[in-house]
Amino acid sequence: MRAAIVIFPGTNRERDMQKALTLAGFATDFVWHDDSELPPKIDLVALPGGFAHGDYLRPGAMAARSRLMKDIVKKANQGLSIFGVCNGFQVLTETGLLPGALRRNIHGRFICRNVNLQIEKNNAAICASLPHGQIMNVPVAHHDGRYDIEDAGLKILQDEGRIVFRYHGENPNGSVDHVAGIASANGRILGMMPHPEDHVTKRQGSTDGSPLFAAFGQMLGGLS
Repeated sequence: MRAAIVIFPGTNRERDMQKALTLAGFATDFVWHDDSELPPKIDLVALPGGFAHGDYLRPGAMAARSRLMKDIVKKANQGLSIFGVCNGFQVLTETGLLPGALRRNIHGRFICRNVNLQIEKNNAAICASLPHGQIMNVPVAHHDGRYDIEDAGLKILQDEGRIVFRYHGENPNGSVDHVAGIASANGRILGMMPHPEDHVTKRQGSTDGSPLFAAFGQMLGGLS
């Protein structure tokens, strides 16, 4: 299995993402945002956290219009699997690959701490092996992480089982319906604000994020 990790100017979580994917059995390639297309034989695209293009205009807006993202969007519409974390989630909403938007935290402050997530009953093929109802403790680090979507769009996510993660207990940023992560209609694209890649080894203090990356491997390994 091979994953492409996309790097924009301002990306700063690519090494964490690489470590998590490598531990889950992926070979990885770093791919620059201005490349014309993805390398061949890529099973998963990872959009890591950071501040792409300095978050100018709004987080993810400029990155979503990069040369490489045009190829990624085209291949996503053909079934390519994509995982976006934090800034990567913002990029996915800006491209329209995931619905909704990530807005300024309700309290107006940057937050950086661990939070609890509940794995919801969902239909996301990309992480189908995750046990529903389980609680994960992983970090958040964002200023614009409040998920927002109109009522009709939220109902679609709820009815179609596309809400994969909700904040459990405290809602740290005011996200609608405590949403922390969602999937695309085909279940192959996942975006989330928290950082599971930062909790995959005991040296990081927790391995709560590891099952998610293992789930990617189980799904994609079964297709190869």
